[in-house]
Amino acid sequence: MTVHALNELLLVCSLVLLVAVAAVRISSRSGLPSLLLYLGIGIALGQDGIFDVKFDNAELTQVIGYAALVVILAEGGLGAKWKEVRPVLPAAAVVSTVGVGISVGITAAAAHYLVGLDWRQALIVGAVVSSTDAAAVFSVLRRVPLPPRITGVLEAESGFNDAPVVILVVAFSAAGPVEHWYVLVAEIALELAIGAAIGIAVGWLGSLGLRHVALPASGLYPIAVMAIAVSAYAAGAMAHGSGFLAVYLAAMILGNSKLPHWPATRGFADGLGWLAQIGMFVLLGLLVTPHDLVDDFWPAVVVGLVLTMVARPLSVFLSLAPFRLPAREKALMSWAGLRGAVPIILATIPMVSGVEGSTRIFNIVFVLVIVYTLIQGPTLPWVASKLNIAEDPAEADDLGIESAPLERLRGHLLSVAVPAKSKMHGVEVSELRLPAGAAVTLVVRENKSFVPSPATVLRRGDELLVVATDPVRDRAEERLRAVAEGGKLAGWLGTGGPPASGSPGTVGPYGGSAIPQAMKLAKKLGGAGADTRADTSGVNANGSGTRTRS
Repeated sequence: MTVHALNELLLVCSLVLLVAVAAVRISSRSGLPSLLLYLGIGIALGQDGIFDVKFDNAELTQVIGYAALVVILAEGGLGAKWKEVRPVLPAAAVVSTVGVGISVGITAAAAHYLVGLDWRQALIVGAVVSSTDAAAVFSVLRRVPLPPRITGVLEAESGFNDAPVVILVVAFSAAGPVEHWYVLVAEIALELAIGAAIGIAVGWLGSLGLRHVALPASGLYPIAVMAIAVSAYAAGAMAHGSGFLAVYLAAMILGNSKLPHWPATRGFADGLGWLAQIGMFVLLGLLVTPHDLVDDFWPAVVVGLVLTMVARPLSVFLSLAPFRLPAREKALMSWAGLRGAVPIILATIPMVSGVEGSTRIFNIVFVLVIVYTLIQGPTLPWVASKLNIAEDPAEADDLGIESAPLERLRGHLLSVAVPAKSKMHGVEVSELRLPAGAAVTLVVRENKSFVPSPATVLRRGDELLVVATDPVRDRAEERLRAVAEGGKLAGWLGTGGPPASGSPGTVGPYGGSAIPQAMKLAKKLGGAGADTRADTSGVNANGSGTRTRS
């Protein structure tokens, strides 16, 4: 490639990215899943499009799609909250395995008897479209105020069900007769078990290392986290396990391990996830030939109708029957089974394997995904409203805490951002009752910083600098989160964190044993928090005037 050609390629890629970023804004305002806009960009660039770029390399598309899916699953796992996923983990596991089997059977029967595909093609279509798409689910659900239980099941399902579906599609696309169902079930169970074990091990070891080793630059932490998550996929795949399940579980463990510089890591992963989605969807749009879709439009609509109105609801209601969830929640989960790029990527597997009629399979899946994502995505808030399902608006926002390890001083700087709905608003510094060895050394309010006194009242939007010695770092963070969720009476109300009274660990940062270790650490830092006993003379809740109390 010449330098001139490289410059042209870079120009085209940058223009595509700029248009895709603008598409993000449009999708966030319209409620449309961003995948439709990215696919539209790819179609406009490809055959029958404006630039008429001819691209038909299904194998390359599959490889790039797998790589993008790994990044998307890692980003989704990092954003999954364990407190929401843990109670619904058994339900998500069942619906992503047993539910997938039910959906595959019903959809394959519809594709065979209503559309006329042979059984191999019908089973491939049934397996491909039975996987919900992680990117579509993550992007839509995070804009829809649903209860944590529903969000947890749907996000965990989208992270889990890729593994069994990939195994089924590969098995149905292989040359020769399809294996007996019990062989497939055993193979799926074994690969899931291997993938889960590797993902948990890699995630735990990675979080342990990142929490106890101070890297020379904060920018290295996001790279290290993503590298650990991707290595989980590679290790799982090389061990003949499910790499997709491994990367999701490893990322989930990393995301719930209170890692240093977490906001920066989360932002980096989010940006990388968007980049993966953009590249993957544009490439899939390039691969399709629009004029070939006309003949397969109505077969795709028929299969999609059976999938959406029969197969998906039955798979959800039957697989979740033992969990006694309300029928309206199951109905919403049925409608929220969004498809996206994952089914389209999986549809390239039979093309690479040379399955007869694979081009028609790809076209049916492509049309089905576009039509029903266009229907389900924007209408999900309306369906939730009609079913009277909404998240409690009074629920407190999660407290933002960023940790920076101080390896030489054996301590940590906790940067705490107080969100709008946090119950930490109105709490005095002394009422935080941080454990011995932790102290609030600085408060930033309305772009002004000051050293707080025990009676300083915290406000929404405040940023606190908390110094904690290494042994009490976790307890200090637990206590801060407890107060953010339960207010100043968190200890007595049963909210997590150190007990409210009766032990040295409950003494406030300006009384008893809470001062000495944190004071020494703060003085070593040489910052404004060197003397946390200093009064906020001349500084009240608004940063000026006389000190006030709530």
